[in-house]
Formats: sequence, structure tokens, C-alpha cells
Amino acid sequence: MKLAIIGSGMIVNDFLTMVRDVPGIHLEAIVGTERSMDKMKLLKNEYDIRQVLTNYSDCLNNQNIDTVYIALPNHLHFSFAKQAILNKKNVICEKPFTLNLSEMKELRELASANYVMLLEAITNQYLTNYKKIKDAICTIGAIKIIECNYSKYSSRYDAFKKGDILPAFNPKMGGGALMDINIYNIHFVTGLLGKPQKVSYLANIEKGIDTSGILSLDYGDKKVVCIGAKDSTAPIRTIIQGDEGAIIIEGPTSTIDRFTIIDNQNKSEIVDFKVHTHRMYEEFTEFERIIRESDVETMTKHLDHSEMVMSIVDKGLDSAGISLG
Repeated sequence: MKLAIIGSGMIVNDFLTMVRDVPGIHLEAIVGTERSMDKMKLLKNEYDIRQVLTNYSDCLNNQNIDTVYIALPNHLHFSFAKQAILNKKNVICEKPFTLNLSEMKELRELASANYVMLLEAITNQYLTNYKKIKDAICTIGAIKIIECNYSKYSSRYDAFKKGDILPAFNPKMGGGALMDINIYNIHFVTGLLGKPQKVSYLANIEKGIDTSGILSLDYGDKKVVCIGAKDSTAPIRTIIQGDEGAIIIEGPTSTIDRFTIIDNQNKSEIVDFKVHTHRMYEEFTEFERIIRESDVETMTKHLDHSEMVMSIVDKGLDSAGISLG
């Protein structure tokens, strides 16, 4: 994979600490704005990135680049991905894929028409510990309740309250708790249970954006609540309750550092099959393989999953009266 990184924010800095551990990924370029030039030059030198670009067209016209990793604010995902696809580049796009299902479907159709690979960077779907949770579900009997709570007071919330609207809380830029941290919970649950019968979102809304909220997913015989908060803090924990036991994940559904299985007699077992200390390692190892092998079947499976998540996001935002973009 000959990769161009689009963006230079926190997620890029985090990604770069890991990517050299993934065989087969060559860092051809980092692309950003003129005001980010000094930062990008430092990253180029530290991580052996071939070149710094400030013009996206130069990136897309570069024949040495076959894949772009889009790590920009949410509202830019669609337009940057679309341009890349039309220029025959494979696309890895940070979560959330797009601002709505319609945009995601358009990207998918374009990728198919242009014979390129399209993937969403969503860590939990690729973690071995997540796959082990899927295997362990049968040990706790019939699932009754799932509660995911990912609540973390945002470093940008104080500024938001004073009227400084940064991207994380800007509805025009696809901000808010659902699209930022609660999206991990949605991916986590739907990867286990599939598409729910009903969706509703009870949100705390300030200045037109959800600073926190509770997403309810009704599966008929199973009930799920996904809590995401950027305006308050609580223990970050997920509990899957069955009629013969429970699975408990301490920490966010984005990392799944380990999990505990408890039966109805309070006997417990701690399970941890981490492959790497960095949460993004397994997904990018798989992305490299999928793109190298042109594994359309696996890509399609992941796109089906991402499309299901975006349909839930659409319904949740609509039920709360939130409009993004």
C-alpha cells in the first residue's frame, strides 16, 4: 500500500506512532493546509514520510500513491473520499464514514464503478478481543440487555459553553456525541446483534448539537442502550447481560483492552487476546491485506456493516431533531 495521509490532527499523530509496525504500508505523502506546514514537516522527518503536500490535487495525480487515509473533520469525509475515488485511489476513511446514509451509499456506488477499495477505519471491528467476545457470547445464554457507556468530558466543552464552537461541537461539521464517541458503541453492538427493529435517541442538545445522549436500540427480545457524553464523565464500561452470565468490558468500545466473563455463580474469567498495544494496528494490518489482495468479498462485508450503522445514525439524529452539515 502506497499511502497518503490526509490531515495532521490528533488521530494522525496517533496513527503514525503505530503504522511503521505494519508491513507493506509505505508513507508516500502527508497532505494538509499551508498553516499546518510546520507540523507536517516535523511529522515527515520523524516518520520518514516521503513528501509534504498542500494541494489535494497533487496527491490525487501522483501515480506513486494508490491509497488515501482520510483523517479530517467529519464533514469533509464525503467530498475528499469522492474526489479520491474518481481519481482511482483506494480510500480508508475515518469514522464516521459520512454525515448520513445517502452520502455513504453514493461513495459505495462510485467505488464499485471505479474499481477501487473503500473502507471505514473503525477499530473495534478488527480487534481480536472483539472477535473473542463474539465467540464468548454463547457462554452467557440468551442476551437480554446491553449497556455501553462511553462518557468523557471533552477538552473542548468549556470553550463551547463560552461560544467558541470547535469542530467537535459544530453541527455544520458533523460534530456531537453520537458521531464522535457513541459511534463506537453502535459499531460494537451491531457487529454482535445486527440491525435493530427500532431506534431512538434521547439527546441533551445545546446550540443545535448533542453534547450527550442515550441511543436506544430495540431488538425485540433484546434491549440496548448506548450512552455517549462529551459534557460529563462516568466510568467507561460495557456490560452484556445474558440469562446465564455477563460479559464486562472496562474501558471504551474503541479499544477493548480485555473483558471479563461472569457466570450466575459469580465465577469469573478475564480474557485478553491483544495482538498489539495500539488499537489501530489490527485494522490497518487488515486494510493492507484487503487492498493488496483486492479482497472485494471482505470489503463488501465491512461496507454492509458500515451502511447499517449509518442507517441507525440517520434514524437516531432524526428522532432527536438534529440536523448535521
